[in-house]
Amino acid sequence: MEDYILMKPTMKYAEQIAEYRSAFLAAGDSMDGTGSLRRMADPGEYIRFCEANEDAAAVPNDRAAATQFLFVRTTDDKLVGMIQVRHYFTEYLEKFGGHIGYSVRPDERRKGYAKKMLKAALPFCKSIGIEKVLITCIDGNIGSEKTILANGGVYETTVYEPNAKVWIKRFWITPDSAQQSC
Repeated sequence: MEDYILMKPTMKYAEQIAEYRSAFLAAGDSMDGTGSLRRMADPGEYIRFCEANEDAAAVPNDRAAATQFLFVRTTDDKLVGMIQVRHYFTEYLEKFGGHIGYSVRPDERRKGYAKKMLKAALPFCKSIGIEKVLITCIDGNIGSEKTILANGGVYETTVYEPNAKVWIKRFWITPDSAQQSC
């Protein structure tokens, strides 16, 4: 039996969502794969936003519909990570962001959760019609790169993102092949 579950945000996890946000703000870290959590202090507002964000008709033209997941460790019911699957590309996502963003709570890193979380999200990608998943990471983020490669990621290229002034590595994962590689 797995020691984690991937689920959509619910009010049951409202307090832990707030703690997750606080942990990242205190660490001065980016909240990749959390959607608009950085600007939403109210977990209820965030949960409603995540639900609405799944409907392509409800999102602005410059955004993509996305499904937000919590990654919860079942042994103690603790939120240890978040992962967001974007249903399609905007111009920005196609160049720099990809289909998936994820993060692991700062005090839970280096335990293999990112690898498991990405693996768990890939069947969902396939279920919504994404046959080839683009996933990116900042050049030099060795942990993220290892996570992507462990899930069958194939390096494509490195591009410069001028707004953040960082180099971004681009990888492609075919969900079927990824399940065999982990």
